[in-house]
Amino acid sequence: MSTSSRLPSCFAAVLLLAAALVLPSGVASAQGTIHIAFGDIATVESLHFQIALERARERGVDIEITYFKSEDIASQAVVGGQADVGVGTPYALVQKVRAPVRMFFQMSKLNFYPVVNTEFYQDWKDLDGEEVAVHSRGSGTEAIMKLMAQRNGIEFGNISYVPGSEVRTGALLQGNVRASIVDSAGLRILNEQAPGRFAALPVEGVDASDEALYANTEFLEREAAAVDILVEELLKTIREINENPQVVAELRAKYNLLPDLPQELEAEVVPYFEEAVATGTLSVNGGGEDTVRDDFEFYALAGQIEGDPSTLVVSDFWDLGPLQRALDKLGRQ
Repeated sequence: MSTSSRLPSCFAAVLLLAAALVLPSGVASAQGTIHIAFGDIATVESLHFQIALERARERGVDIEITYFKSEDIASQAVVGGQADVGVGTPYALVQKVRAPVRMFFQMSKLNFYPVVNTEFYQDWKDLDGEEVAVHSRGSGTEAIMKLMAQRNGIEFGNISYVPGSEVRTGALLQGNVRASIVDSAGLRILNEQAPGRFAALPVEGVDASDEALYANTEFLEREAAAVDILVEELLKTIREINENPQVVAELRAKYNLLPDLPQELEAEVVPYFEEAVATGTLSVNGGGEDTVRDDFEFYALAGQIEGDPSTLVVSDFWDLGPLQRALDKLGRQ
């Protein structure tokens, strides 16, 4: 929660009025305001998003971002109106709660690695009745683990929620967690710092969204201009990274992003995005109807949404308007 939200409402109103009086015309807020709820810590894997936010600010959008400890809390902030845009794949929330929330941009596809400490486990069967750690409730990491459990005929004893791949990687190295799921940077760190101690379990048939942007339908209509700018900058940034992954390091320095990143993680910035490009993790077209259909198949198999995927309606979960306007302007790749 920001400082101003804790002030008495009358005092906060005076501060806002004073700010409006002293700000010159043409300031950032002229293009709209977006308050983003991010259910994770700022990490290497979100650098493309952070870069796009900086570029949207340069185009006049007033952007505030709040980092929450889980996607659950972030989604509650969006549904409750405390934030405008969330990051995640809230299919279950939209279907079960019937919240007036729609996804509008696919930022990345699932590209994670279930990992076990080989001192205790060797394969999926060994995890029957055991505890595993994932990012958050309803996340893509949880969906992958549940789907793999289903396919291997096992049931986890407990699922714990540990936001941040870097955090889960550290927990594995420290022995606090024996089985989890990490991104490619985390897998490389595990193999480098503890060769032979960890093994990645096989994952097949996973092609779905990991992180998407979503918002209340009223906000998407009211701040359409600001949303369009954000979507355009995301598309341009992701396409630039796909052409040259090394540009992420340059743009991180330009915008002073993650200034306190540990040295071992700093060395992972370019390799992470090189692999993301090689595996098609970053969507150069931001999703679309085919992407949503793939999501329906995956999240239904994983038990996150109910019903026959072929009967689910795209517009019940997504608003493709902002993306289509951006593609009309920038072209499809």
